[in-house]
Amino acid sequence: MINRPFMTLIQREVWRFLGLYKQTLIPSVISSGLYIIVFGESLGSRIGSIKGIEYIHYIIPGLVLMNAINNAYQNSSSSIMQAKFLKFIDDLLITPLNGLELSIGYMIGGIIRGVMSGILVISLAWLLADVMIVNIPLTILNLILISWAFSALGVIVGIYGQTWDHIAVFTNFIFMPLTFLGGVFYSIDMLPEFWRNISLVNPLYWMINGMRYSMLGVHDSPPFLSIIISGMFVIVFSSIATLMFTKGYKIKE
Repeated sequence: MINRPFMTLIQREVWRFLGLYKQTLIPSVISSGLYIIVFGESLGSRIGSIKGIEYIHYIIPGLVLMNAINNAYQNSSSSIMQAKFLKFIDDLLITPLNGLELSIGYMIGGIIRGVMSGILVISLAWLLADVMIVNIPLTILNLILISWAFSALGVIVGIYGQTWDHIAVFTNFIFMPLTFLGGVFYSIDMLPEFWRNISLVNPLYWMINGMRYSMLGVHDSPPFLSIIISGMFVIVFSSIATLMFTKGYKIKE
């Protein structure tokens, strides 16, 4: 039997970003296009190929991941923050939805936005660089897992955060540095041993590694370990988000 309140929450989260697609989806696609043109075209001819892959193609999986992460995180975190700011979070808490349904409802909105953003970047890469995906099902699986993990993290930050600045802190000072240091524009095999070992501690490196394997068929580390790590983050972040909603942490005060 269809849970109408649950489906209504999902529809709200999806239409919330689709209705503002010029602000939520298009900017990230444009920025990815600029990365492809500036880094791929201008530097690609000087760098050559990495692991037998043209440089312009090599950087695309990382760009796809960057957009999926940011869009998934922004969707759930900003939606919950808006609900708190406009004082209608209490209305959600009195609906016949439990903590699991509330957290999953917000997560699904972020997952869909993250996956859509990733697919749009892949489509743009195909138009600009003629990139071809090696394993489409595995690429979609990676997109879903990564979007799910960071959509769940967005729920956590949205509940915990007290101001809009708290959301921006994660994007600017955590996601962006970890993404750039995770091998978006290079292979960690090109690094000295010390920095290569440091990269292995970065969870976003593993996600980029898995995405690169599924899209291009090349990898620096065991690719299926990347899927396991992404799955672990999904479980941990989803569990924490559900617990926070169930307990009413910082939203029932």
